[in-house]
Amino acid sequence: MHSISTVILTYNEEKHIARCIKSALRFSEAIFLVDSFSTDQTVHIAESLGAKVFQNKWENNYAKQLNWGLENLPIQTEWVFRLDADEYLDDHLIEEIDQKLPSLEKGISGIIFERKMIFLNKLMTYGMLQMYMLRLFRYRHGFCEERWMDEHIVLTQGKSVNFDGYFVDHNLNPLGWWVQKHNNYAIREAVDLLNLEYQFIVPKSQEALQYELSAEAESKRNKKKKYANMPLFWRSFIYFVYRYFFKLGFVQGKEGFLWHFLQGWWYRTLVDAKIYEIKKACGGDTVKMKQFLAENYQIKV
Repeated sequence: MHSISTVILTYNEEKHIARCIKSALRFSEAIFLVDSFSTDQTVHIAESLGAKVFQNKWENNYAKQLNWGLENLPIQTEWVFRLDADEYLDDHLIEEIDQKLPSLEKGISGIIFERKMIFLNKLMTYGMLQMYMLRLFRYRHGFCEERWMDEHIVLTQGKSVNFDGYFVDHNLNPLGWWVQKHNNYAIREAVDLLNLEYQFIVPKSQEALQYELSAEAESKRNKKKKYANMPLFWRSFIYFVYRYFFKLGFVQGKEGFLWHFLQGWWYRTLVDAKIYEIKKACGGDTVKMKQFLAENYQIKV
């Protein structure tokens, strides 16, 4: 077992938490849940599997919740793994951690893995843009930057290295839950894209400005900036065509069509619709935008 503490943020995750913890137990010395007062069996299941549960009020901010855990959990390990409740590691990645982690040089403070998606119980292997995330880092050498969307672990010292294996995002909730979740995501993504254009949000974490993001995170941000400069609505259509036809998403049947249509076109069109709504109501007036977001979406920026 490695000197790793796995930290999982939870709220009503009884469908996923046992699978997640059992995966983490294969490489972790300790497992901590930062729970937001779940009302289902999440806590009971987690404690029965040996995880330690700590409660903290959810403030609609993933980064803030994770950073609270990094500051308040009794972590005594050298490394921290950040894992979502609906995620687990592929067997080959666990083997890779076993083989490579003990021999890493001291200057390496973070490890980046690929994340793959399972949608409607099918692994999406075509039409996907590869997603790399820094999830394993030395304790006290990193924190989560606070953003509306697309949060990343920022290293305060040391460098990162890529491993070859991947972990899986496999949510077991029904499609209606997925749609509602992405409806909620859409306004946050809209705020993020509007901020790229108008720069009306003061960074929540000034500390994050002192440190560089990983190359993968920086590349993703640069791609988002290019996307933000494309015309509304056309960009979501072009993105879908690129993924579904040019990246061969169509070879994965009905599940592939639904994934790329819903996540690549519908969701991003919904984001653009909310941007259009805000601009139509407020023009380019950022003060009005903030008021509109507060009054209509209960978002304070």
